Order: sequence, then structure tokens, then C-alpha cells
Amino acid sequence: MVTIWWIRRDLRLKDHPALTAAAKAGAVLPVFIRDACVDNLGAAPKWRLGLGLEHLMQEIQDLGGQVSLRSGDPLTVLSNIAQETGAQSVVWSRLYDAEAIDRDTAVKSGLTDLGLTVQSFEGHLLFEPWTVRTKTDGFYKVYSPFWRSVKDTPIADSLPQPDVDWAAAIDTETLSDWQLGAQMRRGANVVLPYTHVGTQAAEARLQNFIENHAEHYKAKRDFPAENVCSGLSENLTYGEISPRMIWHAGQFVMQSGAAGAEHFLKEVTWREFAYHLLYHQPNLATENFREGWDDFPWQGDSAAAERWRQGRTGVKFVDAAMREMYVTGTMHNRARMIVASYLTKHLMTDWRIGRAWFEDCLIDWDPASNAMGWQWVAGCGPDAAPYFRIFNPDGQSAKFDADNIYLDRWLAENKRKPSETALSYFDAIPKSWSISAQDDYPDPMISLADGRNRALEAYSARSS
Repeated sequence: MVTIWWIRRDLRLKDHPALTAAAKAGAVLPVFIRDACVDNLGAAPKWRLGLGLEHLMQEIQDLGGQVSLRSGDPLTVLSNIAQETGAQSVVWSRLYDAEAIDRDTAVKSGLTDLGLTVQSFEGHLLFEPWTVRTKTDGFYKVYSPFWRSVKDTPIADSLPQPDVDWAAAIDTETLSDWQLGAQMRRGANVVLPYTHVGTQAAEARLQNFIENHAEHYKAKRDFPAENVCSGLSENLTYGEISPRMIWHAGQFVMQSGAAGAEHFLKEVTWREFAYHLLYHQPNLATENFREGWDDFPWQGDSAAAERWRQGRTGVKFVDAAMREMYVTGTMHNRARMIVASYLTKHLMTDWRIGRAWFEDCLIDWDPASNAMGWQWVAGCGPDAAPYFRIFNPDGQSAKFDADNIYLDRWLAENKRKPSETALSYFDAIPKSWSISAQDDYPDPMISLADGRNRALEAYSARSS
């Protein structure tokens, strides 16, 4: 019997429940479909997805199989492939954003009507969102009780890579013809050296973190110049490593006495919490989570927001963080909070503008974590930072980058000999911005004190 494995954000062969089930049933035909969910991705995520898919395709080819690439409506594509091959079943790994759920529900119903067996499997998360419930049988809206409810939950062992009987190859489109990286333009060559593509790279990252950084993670994770974070968000978002592989490694080193390991596990669980919320509140990425925020006087897009996007606000920590994103495709977590706070509070700009920009620029973009993170900082989200918590970028820089290592790494203007990383920013950004290293560094658009006071006034008026 042939089973179609519909590949999505599960670009791995290890610890893969759907693939394991398919392999036990008979021959496996791996298929990736370029549908609206793929086409709607931002520039950097779509490009990075293409890199991960190319890597997986090579892995499967080395094992004697072939991933078939098709474009179009998934129900139509999968129905046609089933007719071509005589496949009797289809499997996939679950996703939890509204767009994917609506798509998958329609596909499952349509294929079932055609007589196919359809199964979806866990694997993208540790805890299925509907399995974690409050004592009143609701869903958690605050992280701390969510953590307490799941932290001691037994997690199943990771599955080994299955022996797969790959089905005969069928007609396929060509990945290069899809041009998934076209929107990255010249930025792709700048970001590429910073990517860590595939399961082997993800596992090396995990091992490096466990052996060298877990002990100091809690103490040093907020210092953006320190290389103590795992970097695994990039691999998790494309399913190149499973969350339970990470969880078990973190548990092992925690039980071995690493002081920072529990905090690392809390960060893994923060991702779980984000998906818990996205599943139960499907509009998390587009609408204010908390009531009473729809009339908050955020500005729409503006020249100030464009300066923020360009990393030319005149606030060094903010600009350094934005430039880190353009060069590496990622941004340190502390820096993400600071740039989000500056946009939504000092510049009084709608959080959705920042959310959309991150969605376009981050290679580790995640629909749940990105949406929750922006709403949390803005004050309108679940378990949100209180309205009066307005990060002072200069104060944050003095506290977490006292020697200006991070700033020097990413800022080039007005320096006699800027770093190579700082200069790379000018190679990555659109030429239409007309920005060069010879430009003077800009003055701040608004003083931090004035921006804070303006935000506090608006937040206080909302709560009165």
C-alpha cells in the first residue's frame, strides 16, 4: 500500500510520528505542495523554507526516494496523486494557525469523501493545544500557571528515524522554478552564511548549547553580545528538529545540575503557550487580544515607522537590533522586545505594522510566537507587559551591552573602521533606501523621555 506523506513544516526524518506511521503501513510517497499558505509567506521565511526543503529532498534522495513537488490547491493535488499512484492513505503533521487549520479540515473532508484514509499527527508541539486545560476547563491566558500545569507532564521518548520503503517516483515540478527566494533579492547572499539548515545542523546546535551554554543560559541570555542562546528557533519553525528532542536534552542537563537549564525549558514552553493561545484565539495575529484596546490611538504606517524599518531611528540599540535582523535573518530576544517597545510605545505605532515586518524579515518567523510577542510588548496581548513598562533603549544598552560590543558589531556610521558585520547591513538592504556607510548617523526622531511620556499619557487615558 502506498501512503502519501504530505510534507509541510516537518522537514526531518527523525522523531516524526506521521512518517513513522506511514513507513509501518507500506511504501511512502513524499509530496510537498506549493499552495496559498506557502505563497503567502514573507520574503525571508519563504526563502528559508526553500533551503530546508532542498536539504530534505537531498536527504531522501540519498536514501533512494524522491520528493514530488506540485503546485496548486492541496485537495486537488493530493486527489490527483492518489489516482496516479493508487495511494490509499495520506498523512501529515498538524499545524495550528487558522489558515492551516481551515485548509487541512477541507482537505481531510474531501479526501475522506473520495475513500482515502487520512490521518494527522502530533510532532510540531510538545502538548496538543486542546489537551492543556484550566481547572474550570478553559484555556490558559497567563503563562505562569500554564508552565506549572505542564512542566511535570511526561513527554514521550523521541522516535528513531524509520526504515522507509520509498514509493516509485512520480512527475515533479522543479524547486528552482518556484523561485522561493526571489523576494530576498541581494539580501539572500548576506543572510545565507548565518543559516543552519537541516536536522544535522539543528542537532549540532543543540549539542553545543547543552555542552557549553546551558549552565549560563539564565544569567547571560539577556546580553545580546553573548553567544549563549541555542538558535534553535530557526530549526523549530521548519520542523528540522522536534521540540521533544530539545525537551529531553534540556531535562537531562537540568537533572545533571546545569543552573540555567530550567529557564531554557521555560522558553521552550513559552513557544508552546503561544501556540496554545493561537489555537484558542485564531485572530491573535490580527486583533487585539484584550478587550478595550481597539480604540487605542496607535498610528498607522508613517515616515517614523519607515525609519524604524530601516534601522535609522537614531536610537542605537534599536538600530543595531534591526540591522542584526537584516544581516543574520534573526534578532536577539532581548533586542526584539526593545525594538517592539520602541515602535509601539515611543513611536505610538500599531503593533501589527511591526508584526508584519518581522514576518517578512525573520528566517525564524513563527506565526504564534511572533503574534504573541508583539501583543505582549504592546500591552494589548495575553499576559501582557503592564502599560507602564516602557523599555528605555539607552538604559537597556547600558545594562546589557555596557562595553558597546553589540552596538559596534552592527553600527557603521561615523566610525573610522566599522566592523564587517556592520558594513554587511548596507549590502543586505534594498538599494531604494539609498543608505550608505558614509552617511552621518541620524539624530533621534523623538527624545526617549518625550516618547515615554506621550505613551504613558495615552495608556493612562485608556485605563481611566
